[in-house]
Amino acid sequence: MNNLVALNASNNSFTGKIPTHICNSSPSFAVLELCFNHFSGSIPPGIGNCSMLKVLKAGHNNLSGTLPEEIFNATSLECLSFPNNALHGVLDGPHIINLRNLSTLDLGGNRFHGIIPDSVGELKRLEELHLDHNNMSGELPSALSNCTNLITIDLKSNNFSGELTKVNFSNLPNLKTLDLLYNNFTGTIPESIYSCSTQIALRLSGNKLHGQLSPRIGDLKYLSFLSLAENSLRNITNALQILKSCRKLTTLLIGGNFKGELMPEDDTLDGFEILQVLAINRCSLLGKIPHWLSKITNLQMLILSDNQLTGPTPDWISSLRFLFHLKISNNSMTGEIPTALTQMPMLTSENTAAQLDPRFFELPIYDSSQQYRILMAFPKVLDLSKNKFTGEMPLEIGQLKALISLNFSFDNLTGQIPQSICNLTDLQVLDLSNNNLTGGIPSALNGLHFLSIFNISYNDLEGPIPSGGQFNTFQNSSFDGNPKLCGSMLSHKCGTASIPPASRKERAKILAIALGVFFASITILLLLGRFLVSIRTKGSTEKHRRDDNGDVEATSFYSSSEQTVVVMRMPQGKGEENKLKFSDILRATNNFDKENIVGCGGYGLVYKAELLDGSKLAIKKLNGEMCVMEREFSAEVDTLSMAEHENLVPLWGYCIQGNLRLLIYSYMENGSLDDWLHNRDDDASTFLDWPTRLKIARGASLGLSYIHDVCKPQIVHRDIKSSNILLDKEFKAYVADFGLARLILPNKTHVTTELVGTMGYIPPEYGQAWVATLRGDMYSFGVVLLELLTGRRPVPVLSTSKELIPWVLQMRSEKKQIEVLDPTLRGTGYDEKMLKVLEAACECVDNNQFRRPTIMEVVSCLASIDNNLETKNSQDMMDCTS
Repeated sequence: MNNLVALNASNNSFTGKIPTHICNSSPSFAVLELCFNHFSGSIPPGIGNCSMLKVLKAGHNNLSGTLPEEIFNATSLECLSFPNNALHGVLDGPHIINLRNLSTLDLGGNRFHGIIPDSVGELKRLEELHLDHNNMSGELPSALSNCTNLITIDLKSNNFSGELTKVNFSNLPNLKTLDLLYNNFTGTIPESIYSCSTQIALRLSGNKLHGQLSPRIGDLKYLSFLSLAENSLRNITNALQILKSCRKLTTLLIGGNFKGELMPEDDTLDGFEILQVLAINRCSLLGKIPHWLSKITNLQMLILSDNQLTGPTPDWISSLRFLFHLKISNNSMTGEIPTALTQMPMLTSENTAAQLDPRFFELPIYDSSQQYRILMAFPKVLDLSKNKFTGEMPLEIGQLKALISLNFSFDNLTGQIPQSICNLTDLQVLDLSNNNLTGGIPSALNGLHFLSIFNISYNDLEGPIPSGGQFNTFQNSSFDGNPKLCGSMLSHKCGTASIPPASRKERAKILAIALGVFFASITILLLLGRFLVSIRTKGSTEKHRRDDNGDVEATSFYSSSEQTVVVMRMPQGKGEENKLKFSDILRATNNFDKENIVGCGGYGLVYKAELLDGSKLAIKKLNGEMCVMEREFSAEVDTLSMAEHENLVPLWGYCIQGNLRLLIYSYMENGSLDDWLHNRDDDASTFLDWPTRLKIARGASLGLSYIHDVCKPQIVHRDIKSSNILLDKEFKAYVADFGLARLILPNKTHVTTELVGTMGYIPPEYGQAWVATLRGDMYSFGVVLLELLTGRRPVPVLSTSKELIPWVLQMRSEKKQIEVLDPTLRGTGYDEKMLKVLEAACECVDNNQFRRPTIMEVVSCLASIDNNLETKNSQDMMDCTS
């Protein structure tokens, strides 16, 4: 340990106190990174003895206490970072000046109080200052302007006050990000802020600033993100005329100002050529939705809620071809809902991901309790609630097939709920409450399997409430105020007395429907009987096998008609207390509340379930047509019942409740590999280093090797992809989602099947012949390896970019392999090893399936990379060490 210079133990599950003896045994120790663990206790004073220490990071732990005085003796420190702990106290002014080499000070997300000391101005090399989410107060010291190298100042969510004019921002020429959200600053926006010519993001929202916007803001030629919401600014016309000169603006949030003013209708308001997000909400603005908004052709989100706008919704809304998030709720809009809204291009097509900007916001946007770092993460929303719309809902509403949330509540709509609304298969929120709707609830709504919030209360609807699907999970309050409704969940049960008299023609329709339902029911009962017999036979076979193995037991228990059939596979000795009822699952998922959704696949949603004892499970709720759902259900149960391996996701049980099918798995704390590679934020702590990526690749390869080579008959997965590789808290990889899996009998080399899988992972031969092979899985696994190496998606979200495989192969042919590696990994000491894995990945994605390696060859290759073994002469291993 004498020569130890750097230690990075981040992203693990270490507990206890931070060790104090590191510097005593390693005098040259310079880097200590312990982020994202479970360390507790106080910061050890002994760290102050590390005279060579330059980087000290221990964010996202459970540390408490104050910053020890001794830590300021580590005068070589360049980075001091303890965000998101429970540290408290004040910043030690007399001692902080000892850290003159400091370039990053990050103490955000703690419980510090008091002021920023004047002595912070002595930190001449400071570039990053993060004191956000604390309880600090007082005025900003004028000495802050002496930190002339500052690039980022993040002081949001504190109690700072006073006027910003105390700080001379013109002394900070390198400042790019200033975030003062949610404080108590007063006065006007200081003119000196506009001297920071390199500024990209400026957020002053949630303060008590007043006055008008200065024309000098046009000097910020690179300003992309501007948020001035929730202040007391005035003269919106002047503000917009000035802001149109900021040609780089992509996000403009100015709501909560300009109270009671008139919405500008001047058509000369142009210049917002690349603006994507515009929020002018909570202003009580008068007037109409102005025509100049139609010129913002790149607009993707438009929020005009909580004003006093009147008149009809303009038809030109549908000409904004990138608009996918529209909120004009709580205004006084009139007229009928225009059919133009049903023609919005981003809401009528489900294949629009390539048209959305994949870049991160310069600063996260907060909406209710959610934080968004990327535009694509916002849901596709149409919210016209709390207006004065009249007439019927347009029948064309069913064209908005990409819509996630539809809210027409608190309007004056009449007529029936159109049947076409049942076509919105991606819908998660549907609120039609507090209108004057009549007629029945379309029964096909129970086919909207992603629907988690449903409200039709306080209308004049009648007839039975649909059963099955998500309707088994909705609260009774969703149907309040409709006395003519009936259903098993209401006190008003459906029966002959509750059905209103019908005309002769209506009775004829009802008779025809009844006959159809009768014969359909007979068919379903026969199919269900066959399915239950197969379940029972399978359960008997499983019990016999497990009794032989002696490691697990299968327990079946049946409840009343209000309950379900549950089969649980528990470790032996757990006893009766581990038996689950359907009511337990409902309680653990809060009635399958959308807040508990942790994953989404082609066949259903995955929910986090927290049981009463604190343990967690993952519940996969299958959706779709009955025959497809049964096939997915049977494939998962069959495959995972016969294939048990430490790198295959454990199936603990399955449930049957009417048409509902649930699969119960272990909960994976770190989600999927796709989350870490493609849905991360720009925080360096969320990047996977190469040893972790190699660990994931090895684990996934071992799981795939088991189903390919050990299981008899062999199993072809057919949907290997990064979102189907799950990660536990220690980043151990588990292959998941066997809903498409098929068995290959000993005398076969493939299985004949329909073309399925995920775009970007499907091998080319699947398009020529509908057969699934083990070598097809190898192609998909090669794509996953390329994702790990490059950090890129198989199919880019921007159509202007090349797909992953052609791009990698082209770069390889041009001898530019090093350039395909993830920029966050390049130069970290692992380039040679990554290039060897790249060669293996390229062999896996060979167009000729017969040239692809077997999974055992890849397993051996990855093992040799990790252990530096020479394997050139081994016939069982690929050439991974040359």
